[in-house]
Amino acid sequence: MNTPHPNPVIAHLGRRLRLAVIGGGPGSFIGPQHRQAARIDDRFEIVAGALSSDPQASVAAGIALGLDPQRCYPDATALLAAEAARPDGVDAVAIMTPNHLHFPQAMAALEHGLDVICDKPMTNTLAEAEALRERVQATGRVFCLTHNYSGYPLVRQARAMVAAGELGEIRLVQVEYVQGGRAKPGPGRTAWKSDPARGGASLVLGDIGTHAHQLLRYITGLEVAEVAADVGCAVPERTAHDVAGALLRMGNGARGSFWVTQAAAGMENGLRIRVSGALGTLEWAQEHPQQLHFKPLDAPAQIRTPRGPGSLPLALRASRIAAGHPEGYHEALANLYTDAAEAMAARRSGQPVDPLALHFPTEHDGWMGVRFVDAVLRSSQAGGAWTRAS
Repeated sequence: MNTPHPNPVIAHLGRRLRLAVIGGGPGSFIGPQHRQAARIDDRFEIVAGALSSDPQASVAAGIALGLDPQRCYPDATALLAAEAARPDGVDAVAIMTPNHLHFPQAMAALEHGLDVICDKPMTNTLAEAEALRERVQATGRVFCLTHNYSGYPLVRQARAMVAAGELGEIRLVQVEYVQGGRAKPGPGRTAWKSDPARGGASLVLGDIGTHAHQLLRYITGLEVAEVAADVGCAVPERTAHDVAGALLRMGNGARGSFWVTQAAAGMENGLRIRVSGALGTLEWAQEHPQQLHFKPLDAPAQIRTPRGPGSLPLALRASRIAAGHPEGYHEALANLYTDAAEAMAARRSGQPVDPLALHFPTEHDGWMGVRFVDAVLRSSQAGGAWTRAS
């Protein structure tokens, strides 16, 4: 009897998926994170790239990464056209360019028959998000949006516990994402993010607010129905938003709060969530990702850990090493790449995909994130009036 190949992509296709990277070149923080995540589980082979908006720098950056010089392109348009003409052309692209380029580059990749992995936010405008969502669904291609925090093992444990009814009906939700990187005046390290034409209508909402919103939806399985919001600038003389908050009414009637800022002096990456149901509460913090606090009603509090007692299959799939060994940001992002790769391979081969691989954020999540940003901004402009979000 033949033993199944341990790598489902190779089992389906007989090879790794061929990946092109667009953006994330010299000076980028996110580019190396994506490229490393793509390789951790050996589902992808990075074979082509257009890594910079400067054509010469783009080619040079690809060569510096060890790519075939013939597959180091001056821009995304050239990459897509040339790879489409190759018998060994790429299967998918990973997009990590400034926000305003996500929409045209993702649409072009879909037109060339490619699967897409895209950094968040999916688009800068609601009209673009709706158009891209419709195009993905029309083509049947795989679209993965890299809200990497949904790849953490204990975030997936929380999602599975809520889905299994361990918290009962969800009644209260709180999510916050508190950073200090823009506590000082000035545009910050990446000036393009402060330009609404490139970064979007709200810096803080596009940059980290979409992460907080997606985490809330991912764990609870609920949609935000209405928001009463306030958005603005905490640092004097700044015009790009650095703080946003909102009261939430969830689709099932639960109440909640949302608060994000990049202007909290001294803070690092304080993404935190609390979900309370009729039977208990879950709490998770990104800066301490190896612990999920579960506080059941009328029972002792518990601390869940990756691969520890009570770990559910969705969480076990997301952890690679023995209990007690920390895993973090890189591994969480790698989980999204791995899940997406298995969905891509299954689509191309016509084989079934493991249902546990289908928990990565998609074009629907991207669309909902942009809808949420739009609702928060409209509510704030209306003086905090309750505004429909879904």
